[in-house]
Amino acid sequence: MATLREVRGRITGVKKTQKITKAMKMVAAAKLGRAQNAVASARPYAAAMSGVLHHLMDQTADVQLELLRPREVRATAIVVVTADRGLCGAFNVNLIRAAANHIDTQYPGWATKGNVKVICVGKKGRDFFSKGSYNVTGRYVGLFDKLELSHALTISRALIHGYLAGEYDQVELIYNEFVSVTRQRIVVEKFLPVPVDGVEADGNRRRRSTLDVIYEPSKEQLLELLLPKHLNFRVWRALLESNAAEQGARMSAMENATSNASEMIRVLQLQYNKARQTAITKELLEIVSGAEALSEAE
Repeated sequence: MATLREVRGRITGVKKTQKITKAMKMVAAAKLGRAQNAVASARPYAAAMSGVLHHLMDQTADVQLELLRPREVRATAIVVVTADRGLCGAFNVNLIRAAANHIDTQYPGWATKGNVKVICVGKKGRDFFSKGSYNVTGRYVGLFDKLELSHALTISRALIHGYLAGEYDQVELIYNEFVSVTRQRIVVEKFLPVPVDGVEADGNRRRRSTLDVIYEPSKEQLLELLLPKHLNFRVWRALLESNAAEQGARMSAMENATSNASEMIRVLQLQYNKARQTAITKELLEIVSGAEALSEAE
């Protein structure tokens, strides 16, 4: 049985850990508020941009842009967006498992041949895929400490450049979409070539527009101009969604850890009281036995 000093030391250690988890929960809550606002602001813009582009695509079906033209897929790039840090529950584990399963099922044997190029955004994804048999061609670490639009532009431009250069024939994004504080949804969406078959990037069917809109300059010029901006913003939105989902997962994990610490302190306090009571009883028995021995000696 543990001594009083050992139990008291464990209680002190758990209380210190509880203070840390409480502080981390408060920090995550503050970051989550800002991240939620950023996501809420980005979603309407993304929907409006997508609507304009789809209307342009409907009106310019005969235009053949390289970013729209499907190819025979011989090599693919998978962008995996994870967090840079842990202590956020199963946030990273679930996404990495989903990404690895997607690669293994959709492109069996491609990874060992180097035909699947993995671009890792976040330290956790980089650490996992760099140790396996995956061909990691891009690493973006430390972005979420101070997330900026320039980070999305850098990633998007690199993906577009690689696609146009023929390094891969399609690009997919895998990231956590923020649903609520306690829930994230893993999204696997096609990034390049841009979907033009009546399906949104998130898999939802879109309605063909019947509006007669006059565009200035020409529809072809606008489409060519807006496509890169659309792709830039899609990467930016994926980063914002992942960041908000990460903070929500961390807040939830730290809240659970704090509750578990309270329960552990309660159990240890009971154990300490029992051990203390046992020690006091033992001392009393020794005193009584000593007194009886002295009385018999007299």
